[in-house]
Amino acid sequence: MELALVALFLIAGLASLFMSWVIGAGSSGATPFAPAVGANAISTMRAAFVVGIFGLAGAVTQGANVSEAVGRGLVGGVSLPAAGVIVALFVGAGLMAVGIYTGYPIATAFTVTGAVIGVGMATGGTPMWAKYQQIGTVWLLTPVVGGGIAYGIASVLPRADVPERATIPVLAALVGVVLANVDFAFLGPGGKPGSVTALGERLLGVDGVAATAALSGGVAVAVAAAVYWDVRRDEAGGLRRVLLALGSLVAFSAGGSQVGLAVGPLLPLLEDVGMRSPAVVLLGGGVGILVGSWTGAPRMIKSLSQDYSSLGPRRSIAALVPSFLIAQLAVLLGVPVSFNEIVVSAIIGSGAAVGGSEAVDPRKITVTVGAWVGSFALSFALGFGSMTAIGSF
Repeated sequence: MELALVALFLIAGLASLFMSWVIGAGSSGATPFAPAVGANAISTMRAAFVVGIFGLAGAVTQGANVSEAVGRGLVGGVSLPAAGVIVALFVGAGLMAVGIYTGYPIATAFTVTGAVIGVGMATGGTPMWAKYQQIGTVWLLTPVVGGGIAYGIASVLPRADVPERATIPVLAALVGVVLANVDFAFLGPGGKPGSVTALGERLLGVDGVAATAALSGGVAVAVAAAVYWDVRRDEAGGLRRVLLALGSLVAFSAGGSQVGLAVGPLLPLLEDVGMRSPAVVLLGGGVGILVGSWTGAPRMIKSLSQDYSSLGPRRSIAALVPSFLIAQLAVLLGVPVSFNEIVVSAIIGSGAAVGGSEAVDPRKITVTVGAWVGSFALSFALGFGSMTAIGSF
């Protein structure tokens, strides 16, 4: 193996770790618990600690799909060289660092996706239009679907004729069913990815749609019963515990989605240095997210929890349920998605349901959306321009 290749791979690895840290300090480290902090259910520093742990777990167990899409699915015909990987990661991480410093949630998925496509185009790659259409559809629908679901849930929860002891268990059961049917690393046969329900089917010696439905129904009943008992026994405490559980699940989903933005560009290089399994790289990215969450996330958590709307526990739950559902859909599809976009849209929807236009800051929202759009265009231009300049030497 050439020494120069090893040196470039090590630099790319450091760039990936830097990106992982930025992700933990920004999007995945801040957004999952911002609603909980806004509802005074947990302190900012404790939220940063918890989100780091769950982000690491999600990165290791659910990070493969998005990593593969970012590493090999955005540009056709070429494999990003080590220099291109370094450029893409530093462009994405640099723009994210600006967002953290200014307090505005720059979308990680937009910056990394734009940078990777820009670098790939500069090296002679061909556009992957089908994948771009899928990604663009998810990005465009996320604010509408996430904000709409959050608005609907938040509109129901405060009503006197719909008590929390009925609505909260139903929402928790829905989340439990989804969690039981998504894939996790190592749960499938032979150490492959598999779901909890599929594992249950193998242990019980049954299979088929009826078995999956029965096991899913069992999970729904168990979760609903536990939450019903808790909320009926202590409504305030029960709502707080549900909120913290949802925040943990969103943090887990964030790790599974966002780690791919940091380590995905490294995948084409693994074969060049003789490394076949991405598991070690996913673990490294997860550790970077963990450290970033612990050391840099509190600033962004505070910004999101205080600046976008006045949140209580019910509106926070309304924001986190669609955030979890959209995040898991993105992991399933292998689509790089922005957690800033997911959670901010849900926060806006849930806040508007109760407080109307006074519950959100229009100027802040306008600037944030502009930052999302501008970050993609700027990262593409910087990636393309930098790689073109490097190639001219």
